[in-house]
Amino acid sequence: MRIGGGASVLRQYLAAGEIDEMHLAVSPVLLGEGENLFARINLHQLGYAPARTVAGENATHVFIIKR
Repeated sequence: MRIGGGASVLRQYLAAGEIDEMHLAVSPVLLGEGENLFARINLHQLGYAPARTVAGENATHVFIIKR
């Protein structure tokens, strides 16, 4: 399932333990102010760990899984 919404929606799903795997595409683009995706969320404490990282031409892809 894909989750659509903003950072606050994702944080709610993370806090509820409803996400098993995340794929984040991190691109070095400055967009101004915005919400911190992991504000007040301790991924390690919730059982999440990085699985792999793939460097691409325009973005770095980070895969995070729940152990």
